[in-house]
Amino acid sequence: MTFKALLATRTDDATATSVVDFHEDHLMPGDVTVSVEYSTVNYKDAMAVTGRGAVVRKFPLIPGIDFAGVVQASSHPGFAVGDRVLANGWELGQSHHGGFARKARVKGEWLIKIPDVFSTRDAMAIGTAGYTAMLSVLALEHGGITPERGDILVTGANGGAGSVAVALLSKLGYRVIASTGRPQEADYLHALGATEIIDRRTLSEPGKPIAAERWAGAIDSVGSHTLANVLAQTRYRGVVAAFGLAQGVDLPASMLPFILRNVTLAGIDSVNAPQQVRLQAWSRLARDLDLDKLARTTQEIPLADVPRIASEVLAGKIRGRTVVNLNP
Repeated sequence: MTFKALLATRTDDATATSVVDFHEDHLMPGDVTVSVEYSTVNYKDAMAVTGRGAVVRKFPLIPGIDFAGVVQASSHPGFAVGDRVLANGWELGQSHHGGFARKARVKGEWLIKIPDVFSTRDAMAIGTAGYTAMLSVLALEHGGITPERGDILVTGANGGAGSVAVALLSKLGYRVIASTGRPQEADYLHALGATEIIDRRTLSEPGKPIAAERWAGAIDSVGSHTLANVLAQTRYRGVVAAFGLAQGVDLPASMLPFILRNVTLAGIDSVNAPQQVRLQAWSRLARDLDLDKLARTTQEIPLADVPRIASEVLAGKIRGRTVVNLNP
Protein backbone atom coordinates (compact mmCIF):
# COMPACT_ATOMS: atom_id res chain seq x y z
CA MET A 1 0.00 0.00 0.00
CA THR A 2 3.03 2.30 -0.09
CA PHE A 3 4.76 3.79 -3.12
CA LYS A 4 7.61 6.19 -3.89
CA ALA A 5 6.80 9.89 -3.91
CA LEU A 6 8.70 13.17 -3.87
CA LEU A 7 7.32 15.03 -0.85
CA ALA A 8 7.77 18.76 -0.30
CA THR A 9 7.85 20.07 3.27
CA ARG A 10 8.20 23.59 4.66
CA THR A 11 10.17 24.60 7.76
CA ASP A 12 11.14 28.14 8.79
CA ASP A 13 10.23 29.51 5.36
CA ALA A 14 12.48 26.96 3.61
CA THR A 15 11.18 24.26 1.27
CA ALA A 16 12.78 20.81 1.31
CA THR A 17 12.01 17.75 -0.83
CA SER A 18 12.81 14.07 -0.34
CA VAL A 19 11.78 10.76 -1.86
CA VAL A 20 9.63 8.92 0.68
CA ASP A 21 7.47 5.82 0.99
CA PHE A 22 3.97 7.30 0.83
CA HIS A 23 0.88 5.38 1.95
CA GLU A 24 -2.04 5.18 -0.47
CA ASP A 25 -4.46 5.97 2.37
CA HIS A 26 -2.87 9.43 2.62
CA LEU A 27 -3.80 10.40 -0.93
CA MET A 28 -6.37 13.18 -1.18
CA PRO A 29 -10.02 12.62 -2.14
CA GLY A 30 -10.96 11.83 -5.72
CA ASP A 31 -13.03 9.36 -7.71
CA VAL A 32 -10.20 8.02 -9.89
CA THR A 33 -6.94 6.43 -8.72
CA VAL A 34 -4.18 6.30 -11.32
CA SER A 35 -1.07 4.16 -11.46
CA VAL A 36 1.33 6.87 -12.62
CA GLU A 37 3.96 5.90 -15.18
CA TYR A 38 5.46 9.26 -16.12
CA SER A 39 5.48 12.89 -15.03
CA THR A 40 7.53 15.85 -16.21
CA VAL A 41 9.40 18.89 -14.92
CA ASN A 42 7.89 22.19 -16.05
CA TYR A 43 9.04 25.68 -15.05
CA LYS A 44 6.20 25.82 -12.51
CA ASP A 45 7.32 22.47 -11.06
CA ALA A 46 10.86 23.81 -10.74
CA MET A 47 9.54 26.78 -8.78
CA ALA A 48 7.54 24.47 -6.50
CA VAL A 49 10.38 22.06 -5.81
CA THR A 50 12.90 24.81 -5.06
CA GLY A 51 10.49 26.91 -3.00
CA ARG A 52 10.68 29.86 -5.38
CA GLY A 53 7.41 31.77 -5.47
CA ALA A 54 4.22 30.59 -3.82
CA VAL A 55 3.35 27.68 -6.10
CA VAL A 56 2.73 25.15 -3.31
CA ARG A 57 -0.12 26.38 -1.13
CA LYS A 58 -0.16 23.65 1.53
CA PHE A 59 2.46 21.38 3.07
CA PRO A 60 3.41 18.59 3.08
CA LEU A 61 2.54 18.05 -0.58
CA ILE A 62 3.60 15.95 -3.53
CA PRO A 63 4.52 18.42 -6.33
CA GLY A 64 4.06 17.82 -10.05
CA ILE A 65 1.43 19.55 -12.17
CA ASP A 66 1.30 16.69 -14.72
CA PHE A 67 1.06 12.94 -14.83
CA ALA A 68 0.19 10.13 -17.23
CA GLY A 69 -0.66 6.56 -16.40
CA VAL A 70 -3.33 3.87 -16.21
CA VAL A 71 -6.55 3.94 -14.20
CA GLN A 72 -6.29 1.59 -11.22
CA ALA A 73 -9.71 2.27 -9.67
CA SER A 74 -12.63 4.49 -10.64
CA SER A 75 -16.12 5.43 -9.49
CA HIS A 76 -16.34 8.10 -12.21
CA PRO A 77 -18.62 7.15 -15.12
CA GLY A 78 -16.19 8.46 -17.70
CA PHE A 79 -13.23 6.27 -16.76
CA ALA A 80 -12.71 2.54 -16.34
CA VAL A 81 -9.88 0.45 -14.96
CA GLY A 82 -7.19 0.16 -17.62
CA ASP A 83 -7.87 3.49 -19.33
CA ARG A 84 -4.74 5.46 -20.23
CA VAL A 85 -5.15 8.98 -18.87
CA LEU A 86 -3.29 12.23 -18.33
CA ALA A 87 -3.77 15.30 -16.17
CA ASN A 88 -2.47 18.84 -16.64
CA GLY A 89 -2.82 21.63 -14.10
CA TRP A 90 -5.98 22.06 -12.05
CA GLU A 91 -4.78 21.98 -8.41
CA LEU A 92 -2.10 19.34 -8.92
CA GLY A 93 1.18 20.13 -7.19
CA GLN A 94 -0.30 23.26 -5.61
CA SER A 95 -3.00 22.23 -3.16
CA HIS A 96 -3.60 18.64 -4.27
CA HIS A 97 -0.99 15.86 -4.36
CA GLY A 98 0.53 15.87 -7.83
CA GLY A 99 2.41 13.79 -10.34
CA PHE A 100 5.79 13.18 -8.69
CA ALA A 101 4.57 9.89 -7.23
CA ARG A 102 3.81 6.36 -8.35
CA LYS A 103 0.09 6.87 -7.67
CA ALA A 104 -2.39 9.74 -7.84
CA ARG A 105 -6.02 10.11 -6.80
CA VAL A 106 -7.96 12.94 -8.46
CA LYS A 107 -11.36 14.07 -9.65
CA GLY A 108 -12.32 12.43 -12.91
CA GLU A 109 -13.06 15.80 -14.49
CA TRP A 110 -9.36 16.62 -14.18
CA LEU A 111 -8.45 13.74 -16.51
CA ILE A 112 -8.57 13.19 -20.23
CA LYS A 113 -7.91 9.99 -22.14
CA ILE A 114 -4.58 9.90 -23.92
CA PRO A 115 -4.94 10.02 -27.73
CA ASP A 116 -4.12 6.66 -29.28
CA VAL A 117 -1.12 8.03 -31.18
CA PHE A 118 0.70 8.83 -27.92
CA SER A 119 2.25 6.56 -25.31
CA THR A 120 2.07 7.63 -21.66
CA ARG A 121 5.70 8.72 -22.04
CA ASP A 122 4.84 10.80 -25.13
CA ALA A 123 2.03 12.46 -23.18
CA MET A 124 4.53 13.66 -20.58
CA ALA A 125 7.16 14.57 -23.16
CA ILE A 126 4.44 17.01 -24.21
CA GLY A 127 3.11 17.75 -20.72
CA THR A 128 1.78 21.12 -19.63
CA ALA A 129 4.52 22.90 -21.59
CA GLY A 130 3.58 21.32 -24.91
CA TYR A 131 -0.14 21.56 -24.22
CA THR A 132 0.36 25.27 -23.46
CA ALA A 133 2.26 25.67 -26.72
CA MET A 134 -0.72 24.16 -28.56
CA LEU A 135 -3.12 26.52 -26.77
CA SER A 136 -0.91 29.37 -27.98
CA VAL A 137 -1.00 28.14 -31.57
CA LEU A 138 -4.80 27.92 -31.33
CA ALA A 139 -4.87 31.55 -30.13
CA LEU A 140 -2.85 32.63 -33.18
CA GLU A 141 -5.22 30.74 -35.45
CA HIS A 142 -8.26 32.22 -33.69
CA GLY A 143 -6.82 35.66 -34.42
CA GLY A 144 -6.55 34.86 -38.11
CA ILE A 145 -2.77 34.42 -38.21
CA THR A 146 -2.07 32.04 -41.09
CA PRO A 147 1.37 31.18 -42.52
CA GLU A 148 0.72 33.64 -45.34
CA ARG A 149 0.47 36.53 -42.86
CA GLY A 150 4.19 36.37 -42.04
CA ASP A 151 6.79 35.19 -39.56
CA ILE A 152 6.02 33.93 -36.05
CA LEU A 153 8.44 34.68 -33.21
CA VAL A 154 8.93 32.19 -30.37
CA THR A 155 10.73 33.51 -27.28
CA GLY A 156 12.40 31.17 -24.82
CA ALA A 157 12.67 28.80 -27.75
CA ASN A 158 15.04 26.36 -26.05
CA GLY A 159 12.61 25.76 -23.20
CA GLY A 160 9.95 23.08 -23.06
CA ALA A 161 7.02 25.12 -24.34
CA GLY A 162 9.21 27.01 -26.80
CA SER A 163 10.65 23.84 -28.29
CA VAL A 164 7.21 22.31 -28.85
CA ALA A 165 5.90 25.61 -30.24
CA VAL A 166 8.71 25.72 -32.81
CA ALA A 167 7.99 22.12 -33.84
CA LEU A 168 4.24 22.71 -34.11
CA LEU A 169 4.47 25.97 -36.03
CA SER A 170 6.96 24.62 -38.54
CA LYS A 171 4.79 21.53 -39.15
CA LEU A 172 1.85 23.85 -39.83
CA GLY A 173 3.83 25.78 -42.44
CA TYR A 174 4.81 28.90 -40.54
CA ARG A 175 8.22 30.54 -40.88
CA VAL A 176 9.54 30.54 -37.32
CA ILE A 177 11.97 32.98 -35.72
CA ALA A 178 13.43 31.51 -32.52
CA SER A 179 14.73 33.79 -29.78
CA THR A 180 17.31 32.23 -27.45
CA GLY A 181 20.10 33.18 -25.10
CA ARG A 182 22.03 30.07 -26.10
CA PRO A 183 23.31 30.49 -29.67
CA GLN A 184 25.14 27.17 -29.33
CA GLU A 185 21.70 25.53 -29.56
CA ALA A 186 21.08 26.85 -33.08
CA ASP A 187 21.38 23.41 -34.66
CA TYR A 188 18.81 22.04 -32.20
CA LEU A 189 16.34 24.82 -33.03
CA HIS A 190 16.89 24.48 -36.77
CA ALA A 191 16.21 20.73 -36.45
CA LEU A 192 12.87 21.53 -34.79
CA GLY A 193 11.97 23.79 -37.70
CA ALA A 194 13.19 27.30 -36.87
CA THR A 195 14.24 29.27 -39.95
CA GLU A 196 15.94 32.15 -38.16
CA ILE A 197 17.65 32.46 -34.76
CA ILE A 198 17.93 35.76 -32.89
CA ASP A 199 19.70 36.62 -29.64
CA ARG A 200 17.30 37.20 -26.77
CA ARG A 201 19.35 40.25 -25.73
CA THR A 202 17.88 42.11 -28.69
CA LEU A 203 14.52 41.91 -26.92
CA SER A 204 15.31 41.81 -23.20
CA GLU A 205 16.34 45.43 -22.57
CA PRO A 206 13.98 48.45 -22.33
CA GLY A 207 12.96 49.48 -25.84
CA LYS A 208 10.81 51.89 -27.79
CA PRO A 209 7.04 51.92 -27.22
CA ILE A 210 6.59 51.06 -30.90
CA ALA A 211 9.19 49.94 -33.46
CA ALA A 212 9.52 48.64 -37.00
CA GLU A 213 7.12 45.78 -37.81
CA ARG A 214 8.85 42.38 -37.89
CA TRP A 215 6.47 39.45 -37.19
CA ALA A 216 2.81 38.66 -37.75
CA GLY A 217 2.52 36.91 -34.42
CA ALA A 218 4.47 35.59 -31.48
CA ILE A 219 4.42 33.05 -28.66
CA ASP A 220 6.05 34.48 -25.55
CA SER A 221 7.15 32.63 -22.42
CA VAL A 222 9.29 35.43 -20.98
CA GLY A 223 7.20 38.49 -20.13
CA SER A 224 8.51 41.86 -18.87
CA HIS A 225 10.67 43.90 -21.30
CA THR A 226 10.84 41.00 -23.75
CA LEU A 227 7.07 40.89 -24.17
CA ALA A 228 6.94 44.69 -24.43
CA ASN A 229 9.48 44.64 -27.27
CA VAL A 230 7.69 41.76 -28.97
CA LEU A 231 4.46 43.77 -28.97
CA ALA A 232 6.25 46.88 -30.24
CA GLN A 233 7.52 44.96 -33.30
CA THR A 234 4.33 43.05 -34.13
CA ARG A 235 2.72 43.81 -37.48
CA TYR A 236 -0.70 45.37 -38.04
CA ARG A 237 -3.49 43.13 -36.71
CA GLY A 238 -0.95 40.69 -35.34
CA VAL A 239 -1.50 38.37 -32.36
CA VAL A 240 0.85 37.69 -29.45
CA ALA A 241 0.08 34.69 -27.21
CA ALA A 242 1.69 35.08 -23.78
CA PHE A 243 1.91 32.62 -20.92
CA GLY A 244 5.30 33.01 -19.22
CA LEU A 245 7.12 35.21 -16.75
CA ALA A 246 10.72 33.98 -16.88
CA GLN A 247 11.98 37.58 -17.05
CA GLY A 248 9.35 39.02 -14.74
CA VAL A 249 5.65 39.55 -14.05
CA ASP A 250 5.69 43.19 -15.13
CA LEU A 251 4.76 44.48 -18.57
CA PRO A 252 6.51 47.84 -19.21
CA ALA A 253 4.73 48.42 -22.53
CA SER A 254 2.64 51.21 -24.04
CA MET A 255 -0.79 51.36 -25.64
CA LEU A 256 0.67 52.22 -29.05
CA PRO A 257 0.83 48.67 -30.53
CA PHE A 258 -2.81 48.16 -29.55
CA ILE A 259 -4.30 51.41 -30.83
CA LEU A 260 -2.01 52.09 -33.82
CA ARG A 261 -1.57 48.53 -35.10
CA ASN A 262 -4.63 46.77 -33.66
CA VAL A 263 -2.36 44.16 -32.06
CA THR A 264 -4.03 41.51 -29.88
CA LEU A 265 -2.38 40.25 -26.70
CA ALA A 266 -3.86 36.84 -25.90
CA GLY A 267 -3.28 35.49 -22.40
CA ILE A 268 -2.88 31.70 -22.24
CA ASP A 269 -4.04 29.79 -19.16
CA SER A 270 -3.39 26.05 -19.10
CA VAL A 271 -4.30 25.40 -15.46
CA ASN A 272 -8.07 25.91 -15.45
CA ALA A 273 -8.87 25.63 -19.15
CA PRO A 274 -12.30 24.04 -19.78
CA GLN A 275 -12.40 20.38 -20.73
CA GLN A 276 -13.57 21.17 -24.27
CA VAL A 277 -10.51 23.37 -24.83
CA ARG A 278 -8.19 20.70 -23.42
CA LEU A 279 -9.67 18.05 -25.69
CA GLN A 280 -9.25 20.32 -28.71
CA ALA A 281 -5.62 21.02 -27.83
CA TRP A 282 -4.74 17.36 -27.33
CA SER A 283 -6.59 16.38 -30.50
CA ARG A 284 -4.54 18.93 -32.44
CA LEU A 285 -1.32 17.76 -30.78
CA ALA A 286 -2.12 14.23 -31.93
CA ARG A 287 -2.55 15.52 -35.47
CA ASP A 288 0.09 18.23 -35.75
CA LEU A 289 3.05 17.30 -33.55
CA ASP A 290 5.93 15.45 -35.19
CA LEU A 291 6.87 12.64 -32.79
CA ASP A 292 10.41 12.49 -34.16
CA LYS A 293 10.87 16.16 -33.30
CA LEU A 294 9.30 15.57 -29.89
CA ALA A 295 11.88 12.86 -29.25
CA ARG A 296 14.68 15.34 -30.02
CA THR A 297 13.41 17.64 -27.29
CA THR A 298 13.19 15.00 -24.55
CA GLN A 299 15.44 13.63 -21.83
CA GLU A 300 14.39 11.13 -19.14
CA ILE A 301 15.28 11.10 -15.45
CA PRO A 302 14.38 9.10 -12.33
CA LEU A 303 12.30 10.64 -9.54
CA ALA A 304 15.33 11.24 -7.33
CA ASP A 305 16.83 13.61 -9.93
CA VAL A 306 13.88 16.02 -9.96
CA PRO A 307 15.36 18.52 -7.43
CA ARG A 308 18.63 18.76 -9.40
CA ILE A 309 16.83 19.25 -12.70
CA ALA A 310 14.50 21.81 -11.12
CA SER A 311 17.45 24.01 -10.19
CA GLU A 312 18.86 23.70 -13.71
CA VAL A 313 15.49 24.62 -15.24
CA LEU A 314 15.39 27.86 -13.24
CA ALA A 315 18.98 28.60 -14.23
CA GLY A 316 18.08 28.25 -17.91
CA LYS A 317 20.39 25.27 -18.41
CA ILE A 318 17.82 22.74 -19.64
CA ARG A 319 16.64 22.57 -23.22
CA GLY A 320 13.38 20.98 -24.28
CA ARG A 321 11.40 18.60 -22.13
CA THR A 322 12.33 16.44 -19.12
CA VAL A 323 10.29 13.30 -18.50
CA VAL A 324 10.25 11.70 -15.04
CA ASN A 325 10.08 7.89 -15.18
CA LEU A 326 7.98 6.58 -12.29
CA ASN A 327 7.80 2.96 -13.38
CA PRO A 328 9.05 0.50 -10.75
